[in-house]
This record gives sequence, structure tokens and C-alpha cells, in this order.
Amino acid sequence: MQEPYVILEIGVAVLVVVFLFYFLITRGNPPKDILFFVFAEFSFTCIIDLVSALEYDGIISGFMEFYQEKGEPYLGTSYAIMMCYWDGIAHFAMYLMMISRITDRKAYRTVGLFWAGSLCANMSVFITGIVAGKYGSEVQPAFWLNFLFLLMPVLGGVLLFTRPKDRPLIGGYNAQQAQSMKLIWRPMDMILVLLLLASMAFTVLRGLVALDSPLEACAVYLKQYEPYLKDPVGYPRVMMLELFFYGLPLLGAFVYGLLKPGCEWMSDWTMFFAGAVIQCQWSHIGGSLHSRTTAPFRIPNEAFWTVLAANLIYAATPALVALRVHKDPLFFLKVASFPGQTGLPNSEEKDTKYKEK
Repeated sequence: MQEPYVILEIGVAVLVVVFLFYFLITRGNPPKDILFFVFAEFSFTCIIDLVSALEYDGIISGFMEFYQEKGEPYLGTSYAIMMCYWDGIAHFAMYLMMISRITDRKAYRTVGLFWAGSLCANMSVFITGIVAGKYGSEVQPAFWLNFLFLLMPVLGGVLLFTRPKDRPLIGGYNAQQAQSMKLIWRPMDMILVLLLLASMAFTVLRGLVALDSPLEACAVYLKQYEPYLKDPVGYPRVMMLELFFYGLPLLGAFVYGLLKPGCEWMSDWTMFFAGAVIQCQWSHIGGSLHSRTTAPFRIPNEAFWTVLAANLIYAATPALVALRVHKDPLFFLKVASFPGQTGLPNSEEKDTKYKEK
């Protein structure tokens, strides 16, 4: 049972059996959405991740010792433990919510994009960190199962991005009024722009640290604030590089979207990116504080609250932008008159929003 290839075969067999179980019990009333089976399957694996994290933390014992030794030993790192907690709690809640909405024939596009961003960031950092960190020489056959959990959110994200939006895409008078206001008259948007610019600077700093920049500022930050970025497990370094090369352009795009009216893409990409950053920061902050992280790589006591506040603000900024876009979307709609009407109505009570067909 503990041979590496046998563990891989058992893992594949369990996933197949679980899929067949969900397929058979829904034959009488098959779901209209193929992603139902993805969410149902992954909700099962969430429990496995939660059990793994609880066992590594000593809360329970005797469930996964063989898998920890012969299957995926890197699951015992502080970053992976926090990642498993997120999967077993946050992702599990999302799966239940999306399964419920699919069953009730309701839309779930917004929470689906948040999930896709979260799991894509989760697995891309996890897989790359394994092969780039100190566990790269200890990769076992069970490692290849992780690519399924990277492929599915990518495919799910593509499907969700291409589906029609749940809200109107074109606005009338109210949207025109909102888009005529300069940034100085939109104090909340101004604060968000400043937070995004600060997040961009923070991303650049930590990205340069991950790239071993010889700048004095990078050396000071690494030594006095976040030595965890050089933890040999590799996950923090990989995460900073992904945020540097992929997150930084998105943060800049969101600044543009808050300045330029009519960027209807903001509603999707802010939600996707919010899921990715919150998941990354949860694992990063938790990993840097976890007892399994050796003392030299933990946050120094004198900088603890500064680093914690900076990381929490960094995690919250994309979520605040996404909340702003979804709560009051008029600034991000295209402005057009009602079909068959010339000109826009000259009354604030007569909004002309309609859903694009």
C-alpha cells in the first residue's frame, strides 16, 4: 500500500469512483452545467486537504501517515498546511454554494470567478514551488495528481469568462452621470487608486527581493522585515515572482479602469484577481507565522505588526476594488440610449439600463 506508484494508482481510482458516484446519482436529473461534477469532485478532495492539515498540526492523528511519507511529503511545509486549510474551508464553502446555485438553476458566475482565481493561484504556486524548492529532488508519482487541480480551474475560468454576465452591460442616464465625474469628486475611488499604487510598489519591492536584486532597499527588507521570502521550501519566492510578472500588470490595469469610464472588463478581472491574492496572502502570512517555519525565516518581532499590516492591506486591496465595481457598476458600463430612442433622457429617474443581448 505504501509503494509510491501504488499510492498514485489508488489516488486516481478514488477520484474515478467519486466521479462515477456523482454521475450515477444524478442520472435521473442530470445537471445542466458540466462544472457541477468538478465542484462535487473537488469538494470531496477538500476534506482530504483539511484532514492533512489537521494531522500535520497534531490536532488529529492516524489518518494520512502513509501518504505524508510516501505520497507528498512537501504537504508538511508551513505554506502547504495553510494552503490545505484554505482549500478545506474556503474552497469547500464555495463548492457548496456553487453546487446549490446550479441545482436551483441560478447564476454563480461571480463566485465562480473568485474560485477560479483562488485555485489557479493556489495550484500554480504549489506545483512550481515543489519543483523549484528543496523538495524538487523528492517528487513522488502522486505529485502528478496536482495537475488535475490546476487544469480544472483554468478550464472553469475560461468557461466562466465566456459566459454572459449576470448584470447589465450598457447604461443610460445614470451611467452617463457617474462617468462624467472626475476622480477628485469620487473620494472612494481616489483612495482605491492610492491603495493600488501602493500595492504596485509593494509588489515590485518583493519581486526584486525574490529576484536577488543587489539594491540596498531589497537587502534591508529581506533582513529586517520578511526573511520568509528566502525560505528554501520555495513557495514564497515563487508567489512573489508570479505576483510580480502577472499581478503587477493587473494592478496597473485596475488603476486605468478606475480612471477611464466604461471598462466593463473590470467586473470579471477584479473578482478573479481578488480570489488569487486573498488565497496567496492567506498562505503567505500563515506560513510565515507557522511553527513549522524555522526561526531565521519568521517575521522579526520588532517588525511584526508592520509586516502583518502591510500584508493584510495588500490582500484586502483587490477585494475592495472588486466590491466597489460590483456594488456600483455604473462607472464601468458602456453608455448608450435605449433601443429606438434618440438621445439620453433628461431625467435622473429614467434610467435606461438594459441587458445586452
